[in-house]
Amino acid sequence: MPKKVTWLELFFDLLFVGAIASVTHVLLYIEDGVVDASIFWKFVLMFMPLWWAWTGQTLFINRYGNDLLPQRLLIGLEIMFVLLMISSFNIHFDETYITFFIGYIGLRMITAIQYLFAAKKEKAARRNVALFLGKYFWIGIFISSISLFLDGEWRYIMLYAGIVLDILVPLIGRKRLRQVPIHTEHLLERFGLFTIILLGESIVAIISVLSTEVMDAGLIFYAACAIVLVLLIWWQYFDNLEKKLDKEQQTAGQLIIYGHLFLFLSLSTTAAGIKMLVLPDISYHFVVFFLFSSVLVYVLAFSGTFHLYRVPEERLAWIHLALFIGLLVALFVLVWFVVLSPALVLLVLCLFFLVFGMMTSK
Repeated sequence: MPKKVTWLELFFDLLFVGAIASVTHVLLYIEDGVVDASIFWKFVLMFMPLWWAWTGQTLFINRYGNDLLPQRLLIGLEIMFVLLMISSFNIHFDETYITFFIGYIGLRMITAIQYLFAAKKEKAARRNVALFLGKYFWIGIFISSISLFLDGEWRYIMLYAGIVLDILVPLIGRKRLRQVPIHTEHLLERFGLFTIILLGESIVAIISVLSTEVMDAGLIFYAACAIVLVLLIWWQYFDNLEKKLDKEQQTAGQLIIYGHLFLFLSLSTTAAGIKMLVLPDISYHFVVFFLFSSVLVYVLAFSGTFHLYRVPEERLAWIHLALFIGLLVALFVLVWFVVLSPALVLLVLCLFFLVFGMMTSK
């Protein structure tokens, strides 16, 4: 039976609009023309738990959600923890650690409790899966909680050791999870909706570019090129999502889940790159490398995530991936050695996504 995305799920997503904006903004701290490696690392360390907190709740609803009052109340409580987590995302992450910890751990605890509640009502394989996830998620929560008693690097090592273990639990139990397959169509729709949020961050970046005090034709042309790029990414992703995938597959959904981490990271960095490209103090070669690397991650993540979900006659051969990467590398070399205006850099990326979209959506 098809599973419908509920209004409460959409409202839950709304909070992550602010979260994505806060995390992506971290990448705009430029020093000596580049984003320092430590800043980028902070971005990744913020993005991963953000993605997992959203994914964890999405997966629970996908398998066990019923949109009844008890679940609505628990999701309402989760929303409060999401707000706490969002408020902690900034460049001075150390100073807001406790706020982040309470928000993230609160979210994960509620998700684990939801699984344990579900286990009491379910039978056979569905009960076993709910019990497995409900129990083993607490291990990661416990390990992360030890970080409260530590300082310096060890605090973060322990925090993220717990988060990584939490993320690995479904992989460890993948054979068990296959006994209760995901609702593929619902899960694809949910990740598609989150992709819209990420693309929306690029729109925010474009608006930010247009909000400068000095407006000229060059800036307007740049914004137009950026809009075309975002539209091409939207077209390439959603045309495939809608027309090329087998939504009846019975799987644990792990390619969709983990592949989208890298898809989302690439879309977030692309949004930051659109803003960076017109900053006066940015290194041209750095931002070119940054943007093309983001697109490369997108191509690899998209190909890996959806290959096995495409209907057999629509699956692309490995030679296609090699051609995509070859084209991207060739365009990168061109833009690297021939210094172009920001708008022309985006037009080159538009050309790539036009080809990529035509080849994957034809």
